[in-house]
Amino acid sequence: MNTREFKPFEHKLWLSSPTMHGEELAYMKEAYDTNWMSTVGANINEVERLTSETVGCKYAVALSCGTAALHLAMKVAGVKPGMHVLCSSQTFSASINPVVYEGSIPVFVDSEYDTWNMDPVALEKAFELYPDAKVVVVAHLYGTPGKIDEIKSICDRHEAALVEDAAESLGATYKGKMTGSFGTVGVCSFNGNKIITGSSGGCLLTDDLEVANKVRKWSTQSRENAPWYQHEEIGYNYRMSNVIAGVVRGQFPHLEEHIAQKSAIYERYKEGFKGLPVKMNPYDEINSVPNFWLSCLIIDEDAMCKQVRGEQEALYIGEYGKSCPTEILETLAKYNAEGRPIWKPMHMQPIFRNNAFVTREGEGRGRTNAYIAGGKLGRDRRPIDVGADIFNRGLCLPSDNKMTVEEQERVIEIVKSCFE
Repeated sequence: MNTREFKPFEHKLWLSSPTMHGEELAYMKEAYDTNWMSTVGANINEVERLTSETVGCKYAVALSCGTAALHLAMKVAGVKPGMHVLCSSQTFSASINPVVYEGSIPVFVDSEYDTWNMDPVALEKAFELYPDAKVVVVAHLYGTPGKIDEIKSICDRHEAALVEDAAESLGATYKGKMTGSFGTVGVCSFNGNKIITGSSGGCLLTDDLEVANKVRKWSTQSRENAPWYQHEEIGYNYRMSNVIAGVVRGQFPHLEEHIAQKSAIYERYKEGFKGLPVKMNPYDEINSVPNFWLSCLIIDEDAMCKQVRGEQEALYIGEYGKSCPTEILETLAKYNAEGRPIWKPMHMQPIFRNNAFVTREGEGRGRTNAYIAGGKLGRDRRPIDVGADIFNRGLCLPSDNKMTVEEQERVIEIVKSCFE
């Protein structure tokens, strides 16, 4: 329960805002000066080259946003109306909406505590329950690689395509290989708050030239190679603008710099919270290197004060020595700092609440939003619904790489005050 007062930050401390450097303007001006303002130009070509070389795939197709890339990834993977598609539950809705665009039925797979990503044990259980499933959509949460080797092995064994949503994890590696390069097809995002940005934009990632060419065609309204506008299949206006590509092109040289800054933020939080009943968002320190896009924490179960969340509101009762995400986020906001709840799992969302949800224990349906600390416990004394538990106890901290060390130290003190 917060007992200290602090001076508000003079300027808003953002969760993760764009960090610009100057080269972006030069490439945007190049597009303007050469009059290549639409969906063709040198900037787009360079973004595709830089992305494929960075990720370690043969081809990258520059698109208007990560969601557009995910939509075309579903088509490439063979998603069809009425199909069951096995999906990460703890993710942003953009991972799931394209499944529904194509008329398929998402089946949500629970998280695991080691990385907060899709649980391979639950995925195997999902294949037992839905043996007809032939597509898996896995997201790497907050820039932390999931157990992608295990997940890929399970997909291969069941002859299922793997769509790898690396929208949040550009630059993160697992066993030396970048996320986005493990799947049948991958996706990255250049949204305004990502590790590098174009304000919008994304790329579809593949090693298959035929797939790359098909996606380029789909993304430009599926125009056939004819002297007039000839169309033999449905297309989309999904190609990246050469102007936006100029921003992305100018950002790419700073990817490693941004990752280093984000990593330093994570480590300062980890050190600053020693002695508090919290843990930072975990990762496999032997096999993976996250891009540390967002620094998050999770409160120990016995240090949670009472908290309940409705559809749009939350209530808590403060208690000495304890806190909850609602209290911490409200306290940060009071001092002009932005935090955010952990992604609310898709199986808890009203629109998907009747969809199947699979844990390592078996199948259920979406839970209500009023998940209270403690929850239902499984045989190992952990909540059966891991994703709901992480959502209940976790939060995203201010992770902007323009935040000064002094500002971050004040954030740490504000968080500490919530347990006093």
